[in-house]
Amino acid sequence: MAKPFTISGVAAPLPVNNLDTDQIMPKQFLLGIDKSGLARGLLYDLRFDAEGRAREAFVLNRADYRGAKILIGGSNFGCGSSREHAVWGLQQAGFEAVIAPGYGEIFYFNAMNNRLLLVTLPPEQVEALVEEVEGGGDKTLSIDVENEVVVTPSGRRYAFSLAARQKQMLVEGLDMIGMTLRQQEAIDAFEARHWAAQPWCRIDLPAQQRQAS
Repeated sequence: MAKPFTISGVAAPLPVNNLDTDQIMPKQFLLGIDKSGLARGLLYDLRFDAEGRAREAFVLNRADYRGAKILIGGSNFGCGSSREHAVWGLQQAGFEAVIAPGYGEIFYFNAMNNRLLLVTLPPEQVEALVEEVEGGGDKTLSIDVENEVVVTPSGRRYAFSLAARQKQMLVEGLDMIGMTLRQQEAIDAFEARHWAAQPWCRIDLPAQQRQAS
């Protein structure tokens, strides 16, 4: 898996406060038994009208933001229900990062555990980013994950911070299972101690051997 030390791409501004997971991924798109096809449902009611026609003025329907990899959101982004589909939908639509002043707690950990980078910046810095990418010039932002800094087209730099575990997952291309397997030796040692102390609990041993232990 590629190591995303830097995420660069067009940034789409969506500075809507309290944008909840029901809006990010409406309930009618949660009927499948797998993760596929969620890009279609992303922000559906904002992208389309009641007749299913694209709202031309909506940011993700505009040609200058087509193919955006970074979404700039408002405060409390991803609040509401715990549906992980909101994260999967963003990723399937091509987003690799969100920048906002703050996030719903469950959404934050759902996103980071799925390696969707969430950058937290002060409100005034987020507003400055929105103003810059809403202008007529370059709309590309660069997020240096290793050095924890966002770089704008004009060269402005905004520092952010990540927890060590989350940063390691992003930089090394690890998911939650991969992170757990990094502790394989410690897991094996614990398992050996556990079974040595309680051999009667092992259902994979014949009953007589469990009883003798």
